[in-house]
Amino acid sequence: MTEATPKTVDDLERCLSRPTDRAVEAMGRMRGDLVILGVGGKMGPTLARMARRASDAAGVQRRIWGVSRFTSGSTRERLEANGVETIACDLLDEQAVARLPDAANVLFMTGMKFGAAANPGLAWAMNCYAPAVVSRRYADSKLVAFSTGNVYGLTPVAGGGSVESDPPRPDGEYAMMALGRERMFQYFSVAQGTSVALLRLNYATELRYGVLVDLARQVFQGEPVDVSMGYVNVIWLADANAMTLAAFDQMASPARIINLAGSEILGLRAVATRFGELFGRDVRCVGHESSDALLNNGHGGYPLLGEPAVSAETMMRWTAEWIASGGESLGKPTHFQVRNGKF
Repeated sequence: MTEATPKTVDDLERCLSRPTDRAVEAMGRMRGDLVILGVGGKMGPTLARMARRASDAAGVQRRIWGVSRFTSGSTRERLEANGVETIACDLLDEQAVARLPDAANVLFMTGMKFGAAANPGLAWAMNCYAPAVVSRRYADSKLVAFSTGNVYGLTPVAGGGSVESDPPRPDGEYAMMALGRERMFQYFSVAQGTSVALLRLNYATELRYGVLVDLARQVFQGEPVDVSMGYVNVIWLADANAMTLAAFDQMASPARIINLAGSEILGLRAVATRFGELFGRDVRCVGHESSDALLNNGHGGYPLLGEPAVSAETMMRWTAEWIASGGESLGKPTHFQVRNGKF
């Protein structure tokens, strides 16, 4: 991957969708078409585009469908322009899901986090009922589904982050819903013999959205930085995209759980200080670092999915240059500082 900072949204999206050799190999081994459910989110568009590019690079002819409610028309247009067929569908509508195209491979990216506390009924339906609907519809497909490291709960920083063998200890209703989503896929994986991989992700970031963007903007705007959470781990979105495609080689029944996370544990105070250096700004941190945090140890997944290629230092430098130059923001805070699980 180039060390040059992407200068435009087009540059950024090309960078985020550029397939690694491992992603090309995985798409070359994949048999059949691919349906991506929840493609309209923050991660979906570039992941779908990477799947298209990797398939083409592997010399494989396949259809790739992107499914979403598509509240943004521009997202749909960009996907179509890059070779991804789009379908508008509400995954809570069983009849609509039944009409979705057959596909040997399914990527489930749908979920509800923000606003869950205000509308818990809808959030439980999106996180637990929709996976059941999809699992029944695609019983004979290979299925990769996103989860979150939040299901582990807060873990001591000194331990290096939660690993796949750690028992879930969800803090708050959202993490409970996320665990419920996993349980639905696990149930149907056994009941139907469906091959499933569950990816517990912490935290994908790019230049318009993510933990580093939140911290950088606070420093750039002279706002105090709350360091109470203490520590985080992040992964460059392009790395997460490529590792997700590689997960189609790693499915099993019962469902296989794989952590998807960056290799470094980052101290919030140190990150804020680094952004202060990059911006030439004073930094004011508030709060005291806790001894535990929502940390995900991704090292167990690297032999299976590949290792992240972009370091935290590179992500911070790119983010600072993007923000200082007035680069676009999605305007969606991550709320990564929340410690009580209420989103």
